[in-house]
Amino acid sequence: MMTKANSGVQQPIIGYHLDDERHWVAQLACGHNQHVRHDPPMVRREWVTTSAGRESMLGFQLACKKCAEGAPADDRPFIPGNDQ
Repeated sequence: MMTKANSGVQQPIIGYHLDDERHWVAQLACGHNQHVRHDPPMVRREWVTTSAGRESMLGFQLACKKCAEGAPADDRPFIPGNDQ
């Protein structure tokens, strides 16, 4: 079944971590993770390239396809000082 690229349940960003390839991953309140790459010209997310930019987007809601699919929560790395 084909779905729109932005379809999903809106969930706020509560934190971030880097994946094994050093790409930023947003941690959503629902327990799922979602990559937030800055990959121009296809995806422009300059805010992800700086600490201040990422912090400014905490609480911003992203469409979570995993929620719409009923997927279980994702694993998240332990980050000292990050209580999420």
